[in-house]
Amino acid sequence: MTVVSQRRKVRRVEVERAPRLGLIRPTRLGFRLSVRLHDGQTPEDYARVLDKLAHAWKVHSVRLASWKPGRVVLVATLVDPLERVTIPVLADGLLRVRVGLLETGAPFVIDFRAVPHWLNVGATQSGKSNLANALIVGLAPEPVALVGFDLKGGVEFTPYKARMSALATERAECADLLADLIGVIKARMALCRRYRVKNIWHERLPEAERPVPIVVLVDEVAELFLMADPKSEKEEVAAVATRLLRLAQLGRAFGIYLMVCGQRVGSDLGPGVTALRAQLTGRICHMVNDDETAKMALGDMDAGALAAARRISSAMPGTAVVAGTEGSWHRMRSVHVSEEQAEAAAATYAHLAPRWADLTRGVAASADVDAVDLGEFTVPDLDDLPV
Repeated sequence: MTVVSQRRKVRRVEVERAPRLGLIRPTRLGFRLSVRLHDGQTPEDYARVLDKLAHAWKVHSVRLASWKPGRVVLVATLVDPLERVTIPVLADGLLRVRVGLLETGAPFVIDFRAVPHWLNVGATQSGKSNLANALIVGLAPEPVALVGFDLKGGVEFTPYKARMSALATERAECADLLADLIGVIKARMALCRRYRVKNIWHERLPEAERPVPIVVLVDEVAELFLMADPKSEKEEVAAVATRLLRLAQLGRAFGIYLMVCGQRVGSDLGPGVTALRAQLTGRICHMVNDDETAKMALGDMDAGALAAARRISSAMPGTAVVAGTEGSWHRMRSVHVSEEQAEAAAATYAHLAPRWADLTRGVAASADVDAVDLGEFTVPDLDDLPV
């Protein structure tokens, strides 16, 4: 008699395992808790379902605050702290200005010493100019020089001219002013070589010799790259683009910092814009009218930041997605600062504005624009740009 043995086939069914939650700890705006990861899980698994967790817990938002091997920390916010921002603009040390509030409830501080160059984009009435006003109010009482590039005929920065050391309103003026700034950098390079230091903030550089830091505010950066007549303007645009790029590449160590603003900033403006973008570590993206500008500001950093920027509502002007601080991104809303407040601050502290002649004394303007290779630098005609 033959006995046939049959093995029972057991099908393994994968079930979704509940997260292993730690203690819930209250915060000023909600609560935080740690979650132990199951084998095979990663922090990205939780990052993908944060919106679902917010709905499940019936809170305003949930963020992945931090992680370490085997554990993540989630922070839930019960209400949106950006509904109303009333904190005052405040200078928080040299080249540090508190200009708004983060969605975490912490103040948003633009610190040029930590993040030297910034890109600030936003459509009309999005809050982009308001942020520039807040910067002027915060920097006006500080021992810094302000330099403006205003290609909207000067209507943005002329009211604050009293506190500015220099202001250019035409592209030809911008080219000359940028050449002067390159000359300032070369003079400061020589100073650093003399004392064998790598930047002007080194303790070996005597305080009496330390040059004045310069904050450069650029409004409507696209106007620097657009050409109405390619034949007559091509060389001027190329010179401006290359000098601005050199300023971004070399300025940090020598006390020159950039805040570059624009309504629309896209790669179709030419390789000079994309090369400049790579040097601007800090990113601020308000509500924009086109995806290309949002991608230019945030697309190379974090897909989640880009998605958040697309959801900014016009009902909350001043709201933006910011990246470049602490290696993460956040929603932020700037304090409302009227033009009258910024103009009053500029007038009050006009006596602190260094004279441009003093800043450039003994400096030969640099017209060398060949040090940076932009490849086949071509800038589109105004009629070739998409509406």
